[in-house]
Amino acid sequence: MADHKDDNAAAVPDGRLGRFLRLGGMTSGLVGDMAVSGLRHLAQGKRPSLQDMVMTPGAARRVTRDLRVMRGAAMKLGQMLSMDPGFVLPPEMTTIMAALRDEARHMPPAQLRDVLNAEWGPDWRRRFTRFDVRPFAAASIGQVHRAQMADGRDLAIKVQYPGVRSSIDSDIDNIATILRMSGMLPRGMDIAPLLSEARRQLHEEADYTAEAAHLTAFHAVMADDPGFCLPALHPDLSTPRVLAMTYLQSDPLQALREAPQALRDEVATRLITLVLRELFDFTMMQTDPNLANYRYDPATGRIVLLDFGAVMRIDPALSGKFRQLLRAALDHDRAAIETLMREIGYFDTTTSPQHSALIIEMFETAMTPLRQPGPFDFGTSDIVEKLRDMGIALGRDRDMAHVPPADTLFLHRKIAGIYLVAAMLKARVPLGPLVAQFR
Repeated sequence: MADHKDDNAAAVPDGRLGRFLRLGGMTSGLVGDMAVSGLRHLAQGKRPSLQDMVMTPGAARRVTRDLRVMRGAAMKLGQMLSMDPGFVLPPEMTTIMAALRDEARHMPPAQLRDVLNAEWGPDWRRRFTRFDVRPFAAASIGQVHRAQMADGRDLAIKVQYPGVRSSIDSDIDNIATILRMSGMLPRGMDIAPLLSEARRQLHEEADYTAEAAHLTAFHAVMADDPGFCLPALHPDLSTPRVLAMTYLQSDPLQALREAPQALRDEVATRLITLVLRELFDFTMMQTDPNLANYRYDPATGRIVLLDFGAVMRIDPALSGKFRQLLRAALDHDRAAIETLMREIGYFDTTTSPQHSALIIEMFETAMTPLRQPGPFDFGTSDIVEKLRDMGIALGRDRDMAHVPPADTLFLHRKIAGIYLVAAMLKARVPLGPLVAQFR
């Protein structure tokens, strides 16, 4: 593992002080950018808005650059919030956060070597005939390397960034401080439950022993599904900070953009069915819909599923409520829809009637594809734009203080991600008959 220059490598700040200073520098710089932008608008006789001050090119570059370098919980929380439909953050900030769905910077070889020495011992190289120093994937919690063992195994080795686990709590606290001090949150909004769930999920995601258990659990429930393939766990090389899995040869889903329509439709149908099975049959869901987590094996026609760090267990009672809500939506039962949405937590007794009405309208709009006859064309539909406009209206109302339960928000994040995958494929799927199987 010889060191070499790599312009996309950056050491992960692994001490609490280093991460605090990085976040503090980002915060002060962001506030400074906002102040300068606000003064500029005042000098021009304009009243500065949050959008004008936050959505400057400099502010966007500062946030995405610093969080990509930090990685860990700071970047992961940004990714989680980037698919918020207007319930928590204003659309200006979710646009900035969306840039974090790109790959992170990866560790330089020396830092990678230190991590592996600590996990496997200093003589670990003897076990491999090949170990690619440059990762083929890098994300918020860790990076993935291809390696071949002396016994012939072809592996994908996921290595966690140093300091990630110990910095989760401080990163989340600091990000929460940024959100509050910037005035981006509506008055009276309590995001503590959401941050608490994010904290719990991130602690579990940073424990590769837990991810190994998730991978094993999904192997068990999907053993009867020939349409998918999951990597096999190699426990002899796995530790709380290193996860060893079978390397699966596959192509990115983007490679199917020019595939025959029937194949694109089939792939999208399988992914949508998987979400429904996760919610109603498995009562556990992989909640990270990053496009890189779904690949395609043209040799077998199977979809390859990767990354089981962000897995949420779903309370069977909540799963039952969503099944009732699905039935009500298919039956056009407006009264039942409102009752069930209140019971699930989309709004409560403190939510104003106009906000409740807008949330119900967003739900009814989202259900339109399920009610139409024939296949729904993801490639030509404008439903995303309609929901985005509704979310913007909701997010800009600073009196909207209620936050739905975290598990509901994570569920919507998964649904939105799979919708975007189907839109990328320009798939046509008969959603009504598909979801009716789960009513």
